[in-house]
Amino acid sequence: MQITKTPLDGLLIIEPKVWKDNRGYFYESYSAKLYAEAGIDVTFVQDNQSFSQRGALRGLHAQSMPYEQGKLVRVLQGAVLDVAIDIRKESPTYGQHFDIELSAENHKQLWVPPGFLHGFLTLEDQTIFTYKVSNYYDKNSEIGVMWDDSDLNIQWTKYMPESEFLLSDKDLALDKFKDFKSPF
Repeated sequence: MQITKTPLDGLLIIEPKVWKDNRGYFYESYSAKLYAEAGIDVTFVQDNQSFSQRGALRGLHAQSMPYEQGKLVRVLQGAVLDVAIDIRKESPTYGQHFDIELSAENHKQLWVPPGFLHGFLTLEDQTIFTYKVSNYYDKNSEIGVMWDDSDLNIQWTKYMPESEFLLSDKDLALDKFKDFKSPF
């Protein structure tokens, strides 16, 4: 397993060792021991999975304290542009984002610790996205920011035109980042 730090402290890219042969491939998608040795010493309480068509944009979301969540995200089928935004007020990278392509082909994972908004754009039809979380879902703790906020400068359209995006009513009603009151 290879762990790569990103420019945003605590946000990590995980690349598992994949063994391939004529039958297919095998890899350990999670090992509590190896992840703890890499600094991800977290008890995961729930696994979530979504199925999306190309253009589905989900985010940018988090949960406020005391229901904050760390997320270990990956793609089982298809591909996504995955985005995390630092919302830790005392962080030198507050308001900055990091994006990465996660796919079934590259097997990469992203550790998104508490204190980050998270979202993704589905790049292929029938994409299956899965993530382990460190706390249970709590509807009353939901927080988020508009996906297209110009202050964040996320380049969603480098993969497809905005006219192809599929968004929920909930995601269309989120606040701008300048109006967002971070609980972290």
